[in-house]
Amino acid sequence: MVDYEQQKPLLYRFDEAAQKGLLFNVKGSTNAPEKERPTLAKLKKTPLSFQVYKKAFEKVTHGLYRGDSFLTNLTFASPISLQNSLEELFYGVNAPYKLYLKDQLVLFSPECFITIEGNEIASYPMKGTIDASLPNAKEKLTQNHKELLEHNTIVDLIRNDLSQIAKQVEVKQFRYLETIATTQGKLLQSSSEIKGILPPNWETKAGELFLKLLPAGSITGAPKLKTCALIEQAEDGPRGYYCGVFGIFDGQRLESAVNIRYIEKKGNHYYYRSGGGITHLSQLEEEYEELLKKIYIPTV
Repeated sequence: MVDYEQQKPLLYRFDEAAQKGLLFNVKGSTNAPEKERPTLAKLKKTPLSFQVYKKAFEKVTHGLYRGDSFLTNLTFASPISLQNSLEELFYGVNAPYKLYLKDQLVLFSPECFITIEGNEIASYPMKGTIDASLPNAKEKLTQNHKELLEHNTIVDLIRNDLSQIAKQVEVKQFRYLETIATTQGKLLQSSSEIKGILPPNWETKAGELFLKLLPAGSITGAPKLKTCALIEQAEDGPRGYYCGVFGIFDGQRLESAVNIRYIEKKGNHYYYRSGGGITHLSQLEEEYEELLKKIYIPTV
């Protein structure tokens, strides 16, 4: 696991990760002991102050109009109350990528960062979310001009990132929709599939190739360097492991995820970190609502 700032990487052998308090489940590959699946209760959230968000949003939009960025992912930590422990959430949620770090955090990410199998590398950036219960939700998401521009930007950014380390990079699927069930209801999210071919013997320098792609484009924006500087100015502190990446590598296959849908513990308090992409078309109230809407626990 690598944190967003790339200052606190964790690297463990499969047989020692659990001893260090780290449990993972990556699409069924897991080091977690079998336990009965607990019943999960809804979390209670204390909404982030609108004025706090507004101040950060204005910093980002000023940066957009200066030309520093044309897409910036703005995130915050919102206080929450839990009836379940972090470990119970790890065992109880339904998500393709799950990780639990004892007494620190749990995450249940729906978003792949990269996969490598054979010499093929793939990435599946996720941009665009809507409440699936809304009338004509699918059409509203796919026909939303702002969401389309945002998705295009991230797909182009990830394609360029992969081109640093791979050849024949192309978009295999563009903007397909998936449904995610949560304790708050169902959401629709849009993703794309991008693939490329790595050089022979990539396994000997897997870590070097991996680090060249960080931080993940879907949780920064574009252009990446100036956008990261703008994020640092606008947000209220380091992201830490939130918006970093984690994964498993067995010497032949690598599978990794973006650290989103993330709950952290600080002292006796819990925080759910969430955010969304800001462009020149963004409306303050809509982006604030999206940040709150992404505070959820996945269900079956």
